[in-house]
Amino acid sequence: MNIPDDLLYTKEHEWVRVAGDVAEIGITDYAQGELGDVVFVELPETGKVVKQMSAFGTIEAVKAVSELFSPVSGTVSAVNGLIESDAGVINRDPYGDGWMIKVKLSAPAELNNLLKPDQYRKLLEG
Repeated sequence: MNIPDDLLYTKEHEWVRVAGDVAEIGITDYAQGELGDVVFVELPETGKVVKQMSAFGTIEAVKAVSELFSPVSGTVSAVNGLIESDAGVINRDPYGDGWMIKVKLSAPAELNNLLKPDQYRKLLEG
């Protein structure tokens, strides 16, 4: 299983890549594997305010529909248009082209609430 060391994670299997005051968010390799073939993703519009660990959208796969939870609080600054036309990119490249939203952080200290890669690995092993 692919768990990059440069990301932070949630217990709900989202990942965060921080660059300055912007967090890029997606779902983990584990999550896409558990969901199976992703067929549709509903994401918020840019400008929407999200709160840490509240739902920001849904992801629909052949097996199930699941809520997506924001690992951080802030304002959505970008939405990945690629996954609107090709949701399967989430299965193929969850940490690259399969990112979902970018959020301008309003409470950077919240990053301390997220799991480091080793902690996320232990969660999956547990």
